[in-house]
Amino acid sequence: MAGNSNLHASKADKADEFYTNLSLVENELKHYKQHFKGKTIFCNCDDPYESNFFKYFAMNFNELGLKKLIATCYATSPIAQKELSLFPDLFDEPTEDKASDHRKPYKVEITEVADYNNDGAEDLADVEWLLKNKKNTRELLKGDGDFRSEECIELLKEADIIATNPPFSLFREYLAQLETYGKKFVIVGNMNAVTYKEVFPLIAQNKLWLGYNSGHFWFKVPDSYEEKKTDFKIDENGQKWRRMGNICFFTNLDIDKRHEDMPLFRNYTPEAYPKYDNYDAINVDKTVDIPCDYWGVMGVPITFLDKYNPDQFEIVAFRKGNDGKDLVYSFSEPNNFASEASKIIADSGEPTAASRQRRADSGEPTSGSSDRISEFSSDELLTPGDAGYINGKRKYARVFIIRNKNSRYD
Repeated sequence: MAGNSNLHASKADKADEFYTNLSLVENELKHYKQHFKGKTIFCNCDDPYESNFFKYFAMNFNELGLKKLIATCYATSPIAQKELSLFPDLFDEPTEDKASDHRKPYKVEITEVADYNNDGAEDLADVEWLLKNKKNTRELLKGDGDFRSEECIELLKEADIIATNPPFSLFREYLAQLETYGKKFVIVGNMNAVTYKEVFPLIAQNKLWLGYNSGHFWFKVPDSYEEKKTDFKIDENGQKWRRMGNICFFTNLDIDKRHEDMPLFRNYTPEAYPKYDNYDAINVDKTVDIPCDYWGVMGVPITFLDKYNPDQFEIVAFRKGNDGKDLVYSFSEPNNFASEASKIIADSGEPTAASRQRRADSGEPTSGSSDRISEFSSDELLTPGDAGYINGKRKYARVFIIRNKNSRYD
């Protein structure tokens, strides 16, 4: 798809300056308002003068009840205080002695927003006044503003919640940093990131999930970006835009969506849901077609994760590719899956799938918290290096799931 090709191109040439549209930010963050009250928010991949994440939190500072808002930007950003500015009147034309400051990374910290211009409202105009007149709200960073820099890490430690659009090419490293410091977050990414070995285990262990908005979205890009034949436009103001495919939000903040059961209305038939040639599971090509009356293992596309409710389904494995480099994952905690699975088989005296069905039939629990060990042994999963096949045809990137016994769809 063209949207995905734009993503792959951006990763290849490190053209990562895609500025999220304000409407998309608003449509997502409106679902998290209860999490923001009294919290310090850090936008650590956002030029304070161009970022719509910063704009959203700044203009809703009092409504959200924020404690503090912090934003930083990277020194080599091609648009740092030059293009896409939310505050076009904030800076004077650079003089010879001040020109360098316009290319250096800034930090902005806001602890209050009042009606500074006495117009009867507290809005973005007051934020602009604040940044222009209260010099202690903004200062040059000593380093380059990279989220991995020492001073940005210190700001990260101070923050309660991180909200930003990190560089696509550094998504793995960025997410790993958030996990290392135990931070709550809501960030923009590409849904294909769920196939990364650093990402999928977090989803399977219910430490990470998808937010509300996903799909193909338009992003503002700097004027230096080359024109594309597809998924590219220039608006009436000369602003360049590129459309990116499979964009979604990743978060570890609890939201109502992840507790909503997905309606199931299809009935299982062997003809409609063939089994894999090399795995005891049925194939479901579309998430909407998950049957309501099948209780065995099902292989579904990764788009299922947008509807995933851990109370309704359990993730038991993931398969992507067959070249030995892609992710092959089965639920195991701790990391001695094979021996633990063998122990389960030995204890029950029967194959684990049968054991699971026996427990389900007797009313015993079949799912648990994130520290559970999968009851699917390594020999029941696909042979290492294999993908899933239906009648010899390979099925790419499948999440293997099973219905929870306490699901309301009986």
